[in-house]
Amino acid sequence: MKCSQCQQLDTKVIESRDVAEGAAIRRRRACLHCGFRFTTYERIERPQLIVIKNDGTQQLFSREKLLAGLYRACDKTPVSRVELDNLVSDVEHELHNRNETEFSTNTIGQIVMDKLAPLNEVAYVRFASVYRRFKDIAGFERELSQIRGQKPDSRQKK
Repeated sequence: MKCSQCQQLDTKVIESRDVAEGAAIRRRRACLHCGFRFTTYERIERPQLIVIKNDGTQQLFSREKLLAGLYRACDKTPVSRVELDNLVSDVEHELHNRNETEFSTNTIGQIVMDKLAPLNEVAYVRFASVYRRFKDIAGFERELSQIRGQKPDSRQKK
């Protein structure tokens, strides 16, 4: 591994640890020439995922694009960035486990919504409003009814 400071090839690993639930390895390194310390990450390279958009066009799956949409949906909610990063990792993991490389936006959106609903209902409805393209208030009401049907009402007496 080249030192990012002096470009020498003599570096040594000081520390290694698993990160992202074993999906990557973080290595702390030191240059034997100049003493500069830096961190590298090793990830398993998996086949690239292709997203088939509603208009039929294809593009590479973008973790960053999905995270950006989730950040907007979770704005001013108690959902943390770590939780969202884990959610996106779970989505990627589920897609890779399906042993396919091409997925419709509908498939990906449904997986995201299934994982977002237990985190925060407000974020779920915000994400659903963009993903499902609600045209009117009735669409929101149907989505809210579906959420309420999946969760027992906490206000009801037992």
